Amino acid sequence: MITGLDHIVVLLEDIKAGATAYERLLGRAPSWQNSGEGADRVLFTLDNMTLELMAPTGFSVAADRIRNVIKIWGEGLASICFATSDVAKMHRRLERVALKPDPVVEVESQDSVSGAVLHWKRTRAATELTRGVRMFFLELESERPRSAVTTAAPVLGLDHVVVSTEDPEQAAALYGARLGLDMALDRSHQDWGRLMFFRCGDLIVEIVHRPVAGADRRHDKLWGLSWRVVDIEAARARLMAAGLDVSEIRAGRKPGTRVASLRDGTCGIHSLLLERTPPQPD
Repeated sequence: MITGLDHIVVLLEDIKAGATAYERLLGRAPSWQNSGEGADRVLFTLDNMTLELMAPTGFSVAADRIRNVIKIWGEGLASICFATSDVAKMHRRLERVALKPDPVVEVESQDSVSGAVLHWKRTRAATELTRGVRMFFLELESERPRSAVTTAAPVLGLDHVVVSTEDPEQAAALYGARLGLDMALDRSHQDWGRLMFFRCGDLIVEIVHRPVAGADRRHDKLWGLSWRVVDIEAARARLMAAGLDVSEIRAGRKPGTRVASLRDGTCGIHSLLLERTPPQPD
């Protein structure tokens, strides 16, 4: 039912500052901008997903709701939206696995720059049943326009989104058995904790369990993003030249990868650059 990751929503107080930060980080221009329902939105659409930046605007119930979320939880990752080719079937599955989906609604968005219009259908699972992570499911009528490359060594797409949990068995049941994502890896490490990788299109939903005494076992948290690049040395050099603090390159947790941590310029989101090293010929 789930064909990939459609988009991830990031809540911010200042939409202009956020758009500037992510244009610099991704090396790409915004692909869509609009306002409505109490929020300004800027979208960056990459090879395999869209990043949606959202900030409250004006004075309305919807805007106040967003401000209240930011006040309580801070800026950062707010929700995840899975792509589906048939939202009606997805809705029926969510009902069968007792995730109490909202009724399917049709949505329209107009880009404030080009005037183009997009249509989609979406539903949302009950957040109290998705372990505190806000989850939407969306069927797009047509593809979104891609974000234009603005510099050398841009980010290609998302490699994985990280979800932190204190109950790995329940999290695995949610993403695997109930949502139907395929588990690609399940391993434990004395330094990293337990890692579970679930395939979602051509990227990964990574569930991480690092035991913390007294932590909330009922609620998971969207924790971080790993951005895919072709040449990690070139991407790191570009970002450092732009004034960002980027760690040294090191071997990734997944064999055949190299990573570098972004220490700023991410609007407070834990973020990595990741390069998949090509397989060596026999």
